[in-house]
Amino acid sequence: MTTRSGPSARTGRSTVPSAGRLGLLDDAAPGNLADLGWNTPESVDVLWALSRSPDADLALRTLIRLRGEVGEEWSEIDSALRVNRSFRGRLFAIIGSSDALADHLVAEPASWRLLLADELPDRAEVDRQMLAAVDAVAEPGEVEKGNRVYRAKLTGPKAVVALRLAYRNLILQLAAHDVASTVEDEPVMWLPEVGAYLSDLADAALTAALAVAYAEVCGDDPIQVRLAVVAMGKCGARELNYVSDVDVIFVSDPADGAAARIAGEMMRIGSLAFFEVDAALRPEGKSGALTRTLESHVAYYERWAKTWEFQALLKARAMTGDMALADEYIAAVKPMVWKAAERPDFVPEVQKMRRRVEALVPEGERERNLKLGQGSLRDVEFAVQLLQMVHGRVDEELRVMPTVDALAALTAGGYVGRDDGANLSASYQFLRLLEHRLQLQRMSRTHMLPAPDDDEGLRWLARAAHIRREGELDATSVLREQIRHQSLRVRRLHQKLFYRPLLEAVTRFKPDELTLSDSSAERRLAALGYAQPERALSHIRALSNAPGRRGQIQLLILPQLLEHIGDTPDPDAGLLNYRRLCDVMEDTDWFLRLLRDDGVVAGRLMKVLGTSEFIANMLMRSPEVIRQYSDGPDGPKLCDIRPEDVAKGLIASTVRQQDMKRAVAVARSHRRAELVRVASADVLGLMDVPAVCNALSSVWAAVLNAALKVAIGISERDRGGRAPARIAVIGMGRLGGGELGYGSDADVMFVCQPDHDVADSEALKWAQTVAENVRSMLGSPSADPPLEVDTGLRPEGRNGPIVRTLASYAAYYDQWAQPWEIQALLRAHQVAGDEALGVDFLHMADRIRYPAGGVSNEAVKEIRRIKARVDAERLPRGADPATHTKLGRGGLADIEWTVQLLQLRYAHRYRSLHNTSTLESLDAIGAAELLSENDVALLKNAWITATKARNALVLVRGKPVDQLPGPGKQLRQIAYAAGWPEDQASEFLENYLRVTRRAKAVVLKVFGA
Repeated sequence: MTTRSGPSARTGRSTVPSAGRLGLLDDAAPGNLADLGWNTPESVDVLWALSRSPDADLALRTLIRLRGEVGEEWSEIDSALRVNRSFRGRLFAIIGSSDALADHLVAEPASWRLLLADELPDRAEVDRQMLAAVDAVAEPGEVEKGNRVYRAKLTGPKAVVALRLAYRNLILQLAAHDVASTVEDEPVMWLPEVGAYLSDLADAALTAALAVAYAEVCGDDPIQVRLAVVAMGKCGARELNYVSDVDVIFVSDPADGAAARIAGEMMRIGSLAFFEVDAALRPEGKSGALTRTLESHVAYYERWAKTWEFQALLKARAMTGDMALADEYIAAVKPMVWKAAERPDFVPEVQKMRRRVEALVPEGERERNLKLGQGSLRDVEFAVQLLQMVHGRVDEELRVMPTVDALAALTAGGYVGRDDGANLSASYQFLRLLEHRLQLQRMSRTHMLPAPDDDEGLRWLARAAHIRREGELDATSVLREQIRHQSLRVRRLHQKLFYRPLLEAVTRFKPDELTLSDSSAERRLAALGYAQPERALSHIRALSNAPGRRGQIQLLILPQLLEHIGDTPDPDAGLLNYRRLCDVMEDTDWFLRLLRDDGVVAGRLMKVLGTSEFIANMLMRSPEVIRQYSDGPDGPKLCDIRPEDVAKGLIASTVRQQDMKRAVAVARSHRRAELVRVASADVLGLMDVPAVCNALSSVWAAVLNAALKVAIGISERDRGGRAPARIAVIGMGRLGGGELGYGSDADVMFVCQPDHDVADSEALKWAQTVAENVRSMLGSPSADPPLEVDTGLRPEGRNGPIVRTLASYAAYYDQWAQPWEIQALLRAHQVAGDEALGVDFLHMADRIRYPAGGVSNEAVKEIRRIKARVDAERLPRGADPATHTKLGRGGLADIEWTVQLLQLRYAHRYRSLHNTSTLESLDAIGAAELLSENDVALLKNAWITATKARNALVLVRGKPVDQLPGPGKQLRQIAYAAGWPEDQASEFLENYLRVTRRAKAVVLKVFGA
């Protein structure tokens, strides 16, 4: 305890400190002290006490104002201040802590005498004073039955004024006792005491307000309705703030108009006189009936209530009115609370609540918001309540309401370690103390700390919270450090609270501090979203019991990793994938050290492992990509690599191989690493759809280029001489457009050009062998995603030769090309092999796909006919046309056919339409005003939305899939992989349907023109 003797003990009682030494900054302070007669040696103790007030200038100004109001009574106050240290501590502390209560003292000068009492009024006296304020008397027989039903004689505006005065006087007394220890060596009121007393005040206040409501609604008539008021939230838990809404629920019998009028009037009076009375936690919220019968409440909770409503019921407490009915309500609904964790939607609802709370706080205020920010009060309350709901099903000792008491029960029961429980409780009470002091200042409902650069505000708060200088640090610096330390500790323990006990349960680590059983651990895992908690526990056991240093590091990092995994849509798969990865990395040193030392890498890796089976499977074979999950000086390393640099490295490494099999293995390895990099950046929201498609197309082209070079080199070696022809690979479809997805094949055509002295037949035979070698080796079975080279778009389709000469292609397209083959050429682009030959092919193709005067009307009609047939026949059996990403309404095929039809019709007129990219072609269509700006935007949005959804399907399922599933777990996973919060899967689906529906209208407009 800080000593209170002050500098006078060192300098002598005869020394009168100056205003500056007392911390008085107001220019009027010296004159004010002289007016009070406190500039004499006899006033030294009073002066030093004044200096310890949180705001000495405010306290001195208030004393001057109070002296003016009390007149001759001032001598009595002055005398008491000189001889009564306790009174002096209470008065100086309260008028230096609260502008609002200082104003109250001046406005009601007789209230200073309330601060003379060394004890606070007990609960019975609080009730008596509040009821006496409105001359309330008990209804006959009600008090005998244990009910709090009274009828007031004073009503109307006068009743509100009287209630406000009585309540404010009681708050004044409580606050003065609460803050007195900041000035004198008075007993400290601990946070739970203050919260409980404030809740008792609220009970008494609303009992009096209800008495007025009965009088105003019923008059002198008998009260024909039973009305119970149930306290919820902080008031229900008896941990109320100084300034807070008081949450209530009304239960009545009957639930008629009279009950609703009485309840509404009580809320109105209470909100005018004391604090906001809020009944929004009732069934159906603000849209629901204000009062309900007990049977109606029970029916609602049994059929319709959400998880958060049961979490709210944790704090339900009989408050006032018909206490017997309130007790019946508590007895009926509390058992439901302890079954809520068994509900199938428990985990998604809990996660949704967390995200909703986090989203309420603007990003710039998260470090300052004591209630909802990072490392805040809500972090503690949420964690404690969730643990209560999980374990309170079988352990009735946990069924307590105040947060501090609940945390103590969790610690005593072994669900939280002793040190963690004590530290979390201390941090919680520290943050609540700051919240109380901030609210006292102006008696306003605030949770916002002063801004970091507000030195005066922080200095006041430090003094009000009884924080003093420590060593070289002044009180303000100490406060800043304490806020940072306590918030970080709350954040760390919030992460640890669910998971550290799991580790200690499976390792029997520190058994004297923890008794969490396997069944309790499984219950906790189930509540955190694990569908197979027993398997999850076995994974945790295996990881934490790893031999040597690895096991020690796992014990250190697993709490954080498990929380990250728990935030993903499939925690079971995420944990299994992490264990598999650890087994793969068993002989490496860098992996666990990286997760331990770089929280960014840990968080990103766990998100990926719990989201994408596609990435997880490849990571087992390319774990070195994990190093790129960290941030570099310019941002995430996953985005630092250019696709063209990847392509150069892949080709250089591959062509050094001496045989095709080894070359393909090297190419696959490079491609796998690039797929992991791109897919990881995609899932983590670091790369947009066009960038993903471009990178995937680039690596596919590099693989083709490398394989072709190796195949040609092997052929030349076997022939003992130079190849007889040049060969090029023309990308078609999405490869040609640079728009490949994760599940796309490579549509290509092979073209060759014989050397001058080589016959076409010899060149074609050689080129055929090379092309077949490339296709067969790339398509050989592998654990990696397949490398299928599809030549189905070549002339004559699957019946035509795989390779043709450039002249043969030209002759075919000039004489025999069908409209669909001309359409396919719109996306032809040189991707591999001899670049000059590829460019020659494109010049030839330009004649066919962009003919002078445009394609014939017959060709356009044929394209429309084929599109109608595709729409009618190509959709797979059982597929939903509304959600098939490729062939569905407004899906990828619709958008791409629309763009291609416009290219066929207008590319001869607008050179900007000579483009193989769908998105870039749409921009050109808009610039040429072939479609309105709005129509172009709708088509682009649909293409990006469908591509994102199609890619997400592959990422989640691990294989090419085009059909979005219906509502359920799998849709939540796909929505999450596509960048939507897991609890917004329905919004993801609705957005997809809306976007594609609007795009389909544009498609129909174009094809119907």
